[in-house]
Amino acid sequence: MLGLLLAMMLAMLDNMIVGTAMPKIVGELGGLSKLSWVVTAYVLGVAVSTPIWGKLGDLYGRKRVFLTSIVLFIIGSMLSGAAGEFAWLNDQVAPMTQLILFRAFQGLGAGGLMVGAFALIGDLVAPRDRGKYQGMMGGIMALSMIAGPLVGGLITDNASWRWIFYMNIPIAGAALFLLITFLHLPRRRTEHKIDWLGAGLLAVGITSVVLITTWGGKDYAWTSRTIIGLGVLAIVSLIGFVFVQNRVPEPILPLGLFKNANFSLVSGIGFLVGFGLFGAVSFLPLYMQTVQGASATNSGLLLLPMMMGVMVTSIVIGRLITKTGRYRAFPIIGGVIMLVAMLLLTRLDVDTSKTESTIYMVLLGLGMGFMMQTTLLISQNSVELKDMGVASSTATFARSIGGSFGVALFGAVFTDRMKEDITKSVGPQAAAMVDQGGAGFQPGQLDQLAPQVKTGLLHAIAYGMSGLFWWALAFALVIPVLAWFIREVPLRTSEDHAQAMAAME
Repeated sequence: MLGLLLAMMLAMLDNMIVGTAMPKIVGELGGLSKLSWVVTAYVLGVAVSTPIWGKLGDLYGRKRVFLTSIVLFIIGSMLSGAAGEFAWLNDQVAPMTQLILFRAFQGLGAGGLMVGAFALIGDLVAPRDRGKYQGMMGGIMALSMIAGPLVGGLITDNASWRWIFYMNIPIAGAALFLLITFLHLPRRRTEHKIDWLGAGLLAVGITSVVLITTWGGKDYAWTSRTIIGLGVLAIVSLIGFVFVQNRVPEPILPLGLFKNANFSLVSGIGFLVGFGLFGAVSFLPLYMQTVQGASATNSGLLLLPMMMGVMVTSIVIGRLITKTGRYRAFPIIGGVIMLVAMLLLTRLDVDTSKTESTIYMVLLGLGMGFMMQTTLLISQNSVELKDMGVASSTATFARSIGGSFGVALFGAVFTDRMKEDITKSVGPQAAAMVDQGGAGFQPGQLDQLAPQVKTGLLHAIAYGMSGLFWWALAFALVIPVLAWFIREVPLRTSEDHAQAMAAME
C-alpha cells in the first residue's frame, strides 16, 4: 500500500508543483510564449495514455505494466530536470522546447501511475472492503494538491528549479523497490491483442480537444482555420474510434461498459467533479492573493481548507462504505453540498472576508470528498474483474478531461468578465492589461499601478471570479440529478472477489 501511495502521490504532486517555479524556468530557459505548454504537455501526456495503460494492465498483468509506468516517469523526470543542459541538443532544439517534450514523456508515465494504483487496489481488495483504502488514496490526492505549490516554492527559493524534477527519482525508486518486493498478484494467462488503431485514433482525438481548449480564444480565434481544423480532426478521429471499438476483439475502451447505467452515471459525475475541482484550484488562489491580499509565498496554504475537506471526507466516507456496504446516498449528498458551495462562491467580491471564503471552500471540499472515491468504487463494482483496469482508467480519464474543459471554460469566462468590468470602470487602455496578464496576473505588480487602476482591477478580478462560479453552478446542478439515478448494487464481498480472481488464473 505504501508503494502504491508513493507512486500516486508523484503523479498528483508533479501536476501541481511546477507552477511556482515557472518564473525561474522562463528566466533560465527563455521561451515565455511557450510557458503554458510546460503544463499542457504533461496533462496531454496523462490524458492520452490513461486509457491505454488501463487496457495494457488488463492484458499483460497490472504489476508489470505499473512498474513500467514508474520507470518511464523516472526517465521523464531525469530528462525534464536536465532540459537545456544537453550541449549537443541545444543547437537543434531550444531549451524550452526540450522541457516541453520531456514533460510530455513524463506525462505518459504519470498516466499509468494513477490508473495503475486504482486498478491494483481493485485487484487486491474486494469492493465491500475497498472503501477505507480508497479513502486513503483520496487523502493522498488532496495532500499532494496542498503540498505541490508549497514544496515547489520551497525548492525554487532555496535550490535550482531542476530539483523539482530530480526529487521524483528517489521517491519513485522507493516505490519501485517496495512494489517489486512486496506486491504479489496471481499470474494470468490471456490472449493478448492490442488495439493500436483504436489507441491512435483516441490519442489524436484527445490531443485535438486539448489543443482546442488550450488555444481557442487565446492563441487563435475560435473561428480561425486552426481551431476549426482541430475540431473537424477531433470529430473524425473520435467517430473513427467508436467505429473501431465496435469491431475489434480487444478494444482499448470496451463501449459495452457504458451499457451499465451505474458506470455511465458515475463517469458523467466524475467529469463534472473534475470540472469543478480543477477550475476552483486554478483560480481561487489568484483571487485570494490579489483581492484579499494574502501572501504569494504561502499560496499553497490558501487551498488547505478545501483540500482538508476533500481528505477528511474521503477517509470517513470510505470507512462508512466498508462498514455498511451502502453508497448510493453519498454522491447525492456530495452533489447537493457542492451545489450549495458553488452558490455561495458566486458571492465573492472585493469585500468578502477570508473567513467567509474559507467557509465556502471547506464546503466545496466536503462535497467533492463525498464523491471522488465513491464514484470510482461504483465504477469498479459495475464491471467484471477482467475489466478492472479499463474501468479505473475511464473514471480517471473522465475526471482529467473534465478538469481540462473546466480550466479552459473558467479561464475564458474569467478573462472576458474582467475585461468587461475594467473597461466600464477605468477604460479600454486598462482592459489591455487583462490581455497581457490574463488569469496569471502577478499580484506583486498591483502596487505599481495608479490607485484608480488598482481599484478597478481588483473589482474586475472579483467580478470575474463571481461569474466563473455562476457558470460552475450550472454544471454542478447536474451532479445530484445524475447521482439520484444510481442503483444500489450490492458490493462484491471478499468471497466473491476471491472466486473471481481464481477464475482468471
